[in-house]
Amino acid sequence: MKVLLLKDPKDKDSGPDPYIKELGSYSLEATLIPVLSFEFISLDSLFEKLSHPECYGGLVFTSPRALEAIKICLKEKSKKEAWSKSLKQMWNIKPTYVVGKATASLVEELGLIAQGEKSGNAEKLAEYICSREKPNSSALLFPCGALKREVLPTVLREKGIPLESLTVYQTTQHPDLQESLSSYFSQQGIPASVVFFSPSGVKFCLQHIQKLSGNLINQVKFAAIGPTTAQALEAAGIPVSCTAGSPTPQDLAAGIHRALHPQNC
Repeated sequence: MKVLLLKDPKDKDSGPDPYIKELGSYSLEATLIPVLSFEFISLDSLFEKLSHPECYGGLVFTSPRALEAIKICLKEKSKKEAWSKSLKQMWNIKPTYVVGKATASLVEELGLIAQGEKSGNAEKLAEYICSREKPNSSALLFPCGALKREVLPTVLREKGIPLESLTVYQTTQHPDLQESLSSYFSQQGIPASVVFFSPSGVKFCLQHIQKLSGNLINQVKFAAIGPTTAQALEAAGIPVSCTAGSPTPQDLAAGIHRALHPQNC
């Protein structure tokens, strides 16, 4: 059975994509189609803020892209040296809060220690932060995307925990998306399941998939990586057959397997 994953492939250097590998263990043939493109912005401002850890109570990351922005900053030799010599150690005295394992592993690549990775979404991460931070302490620095949801900032604000957001990337549709989807459906046919990894993916892909599936759309089991993406699908009138218990390849693959083989459960 075929599964269409609407996400970027993992870096080629780090081996096979874990989602394809995990779905393969259930004899599911998965294909990735990149949905989003990212433009990084305000990088000078980002590094300026990172250069003053004494002004902040810690860091918050809800997206791997925000960490990519920092990596781009650190490509410059002088900035990389400043990070290695002193900034990294100064930030490590403070908490670095993250959502999910993918973001946590990128934080660790920078030499920082991630906290809260098991929270899985912004709502739970906000609760986790509130259980550890005191009201009216130093602001947490939150590099984020232009399309960030307001859940985390709102919860922290209500609890009196200061958060300083800085938009460091913008999300647009991948230039090859329509062509890739058309090619997939013409060559592979209609997949048994389609998996969305973000509300942006729903926004950019859903109409194309509905058009390409035609009258057979009701045969497709739609899956979401988490509750926020599931809500975006439901708001568009799409029944969600599976939402991953946590945003990991293991939970997603198990959920899709159950959705496709309900008689075995």
